[in-house]
Amino acid sequence: MKTFFQNIRGDKAIWAVVALLALFSFLPVYSASSNLVYVVGSGTTFGHLLRHAMLLVLGFGIIYGVHRIPTHFFKGLSLIALPVILVLLGFTLAQGTTIDGANASRWISIPLVGGFQPSNLAAVVLMIYVARYLSKVRDKKVSFKESIVPLWLPVFVVIVLILPANFSTAAIIFTMVLLLCFLGGYPIKYLLGIVGTGVICLAFFVLTAKAAPGLFPNRVDTWMSRIESFSNPGNSDANYQIERAKIAIATGGIVGKGAGKSIQKNFLPQSSSDFIYAIIVEEYGLIGGIVLMLFYLFLLFRITVVANANPTIFGKLLVLGVGIPIIFQALINMAVAVELFPVTGQNLPLVSRGGTSSWMTCLAIGIILGASNREQAVESKKSTIDETNPLEILSGQL
Repeated sequence: MKTFFQNIRGDKAIWAVVALLALFSFLPVYSASSNLVYVVGSGTTFGHLLRHAMLLVLGFGIIYGVHRIPTHFFKGLSLIALPVILVLLGFTLAQGTTIDGANASRWISIPLVGGFQPSNLAAVVLMIYVARYLSKVRDKKVSFKESIVPLWLPVFVVIVLILPANFSTAAIIFTMVLLLCFLGGYPIKYLLGIVGTGVICLAFFVLTAKAAPGLFPNRVDTWMSRIESFSNPGNSDANYQIERAKIAIATGGIVGKGAGKSIQKNFLPQSSSDFIYAIIVEEYGLIGGIVLMLFYLFLLFRITVVANANPTIFGKLLVLGVGIPIIFQALINMAVAVELFPVTGQNLPLVSRGGTSSWMTCLAIGIILGASNREQAVESKKSTIDETNPLEILSGQL
């Protein structure tokens, strides 16, 4: 055990925040899982808590393993992983999985793991790939034509493969890529052109889905109903969830009802995942909700500190590329609970009950911690490996 802690490197503040969020998550997950047991009729509260604990243990194993990898290795890894991701996304979409009559082509079943969402892994891999490209052309005059194939083609292919089954994730990925490109110095006039192209492609997709509803069963209707419910509250499933979440937040008051004493967890669907923030505010009050938000904002602060301190352009962009989406997802989850944003189905990172999403968050945290290790950062800067050759990068010593 002593050797284990001696091998832990990187920003200690990030380690502390991540550990505290993970430890805190046991309380709301255990409390909210009663909905799955007594309403849905699935398993036991202790069973759900044990599963959550196992997922977090594996997640911290991912953090520990990944944070030992020198930052520059991810350049080559992204080149190898991107084609694999495209195949996984294509296979997942082709399955045409349907749940209760709705298209749910988001998961593939993996032995011993269960449901796996390739879109979560795709988000991390794509951000690494974009960071690699931006660092490569940082000191060059970038033309839009030259960047179409190496940068925007992979981005649009990934988004197109995710969009039919998961609009919110596709939108978040697209937004984060644009933000990273902006931070990486990509010309703003080209970014505006990409935004316009994205809007046109989305409109074309919606019209196609409306004209041929058999291609994407119920997905566009689901998006439209959620947006309509947000703008014009009425009797709908999305509005029902929001109303229950608002009741939970309102009855929580300043200090909350106390751990495990939530009432709305028995009525609120997805109380242990998408709407766990509402349950947290109900049980721990406005104070608990604000403190939790401050933890994420502090994590964002440390991410920017780590990015600023990294001596390489790739390291800076890599940290921002995989770190900012974690905070963005957390803020969206909270915004949905207080009806500042339409229902999206995004978990609260490191707190919500979940599998793939938690692991990919841990993967991103591991990358950030590796980049915060001063020795590895210096090693990455001095590296003489040909970064355009992924096989040469992988042949280096980890």
